[in-house]
Amino acid sequence: RLKSKEIVKEIEYMKTTAVRLYGANDLRIETFELPEITDDEILMRVVTDSQCASTYKAVKQGTAHKRVPPDIAEHPVIIGHEMCGEIVKVGKNVTGWKEGQHAVIQPALKLESGYDPGYSYRYIGGCSTYVVVPKIVLDRGCLVHYEGDGFFEGSLVESLGCVLRGYKGLYHTDYETYTRYDGAKKGGKIAILGGAGPMGIGTAELAPGYGNASLAVVTDVNAERLAYAAKKCSPEAAAKRGTKLVYVNTSDMSDPEAELIKMSDGGFDDVFVMVPIPALFTMAERICREDGCINFFAGPAVHHIDGAINLYRIHYDGIHVVGTAGSIPEDTVDTIKLLENKTVNGGALVSHILGLRAVPETIFAMERPSGLKKVCYPSLDLPLVALEDFEKLGETDPMYAELHRLVRKHDGLWNAEAELYLLAHAPKLEN
Repeated sequence: RLKSKEIVKEIEYMKTTAVRLYGANDLRIETFELPEITDDEILMRVVTDSQCASTYKAVKQGTAHKRVPPDIAEHPVIIGHEMCGEIVKVGKNVTGWKEGQHAVIQPALKLESGYDPGYSYRYIGGCSTYVVVPKIVLDRGCLVHYEGDGFFEGSLVESLGCVLRGYKGLYHTDYETYTRYDGAKKGGKIAILGGAGPMGIGTAELAPGYGNASLAVVTDVNAERLAYAAKKCSPEAAAKRGTKLVYVNTSDMSDPEAELIKMSDGGFDDVFVMVPIPALFTMAERICREDGCINFFAGPAVHHIDGAINLYRIHYDGIHVVGTAGSIPEDTVDTIKLLENKTVNGGALVSHILGLRAVPETIFAMERPSGLKKVCYPSLDLPLVALEDFEKLGETDPMYAELHRLVRKHDGLWNAEAELYLLAHAPKLEN
């Protein structure tokens, strides 16, 4: 694990380099002075920040976004809310923290204003080399200790925490006693509809160790996405943890609902809808068995969206629907435990790495999603690079050759060993 052993100039003068939002579509990479921390604050070095589609929405909307303050033209905010780093300095009134500890930010502060780190603050956001952790984050328990092997997994806690909250939102009922219990059905069968993207793969990763599923079926209509997902979260790895994981292309099926019901021997106990398409919601109900639970996980981009469901089945088969969005500090703590205990492999979600200067182009490219999670290392000067390109780049660059070897060593997944090598050998960001 990386431990900071040098006092760098940026800390001495309290400077940071960050990607700041000045208005809709207006991102700027700037070096500026941070204020001296107060007795109730913490200075943190950001090691990783995972790029999220929620940031893209905030960048496109600017002040029209509910989490973005109205005065960013005069007081720009630092973007990036999936950050993990190392504590550099602790205010004298702050307890429970010391220099050198690693931490994850839980960005959902649940304020009435809707303001959160990575969307709303001038001095804290993941796309930055150093940040000031304000008192409100500490008071709400949203700075969480992290002891995982890789910083990058800490930056995936927010995404995986949202998936974990999705599992926690599921529930089932014993209709003999009308006793309800939370979570996926133990030893049950899970369908993940439209699940070849990063959140779907996160859901598949949790299916064995947390969901206790005997069968998990991931659907999509794109063969290339499905093949890529199967490489990242493989059926072989799931089988070792007791779950049969299957990827299916429903566009190849003459009657997808009938075939999915047949695959599950009568229907699924739990169904995640990962894309906000009404037809998928309808399919979810039809492939549910009795007492089946549907989580309409995907967040629609519009405020009014209709979907059909058979009300007869709601009454007589006990089909029920939930929707979960985001996570809470409890989920952050629980997700960190899953990562630290190796119950979940965060490397399954990573498709690219990048340095700070590549953030704006990476964010704007989210208009046409590709790959999975893209992990930024703010202290490094790297272009956006896909893990699959390491081998080719390694023909002329020894650093990428070694990264390719380390990724291949870990079944093609990004990992702590590769991260440590990257941080030691990649070009450093210069102000």
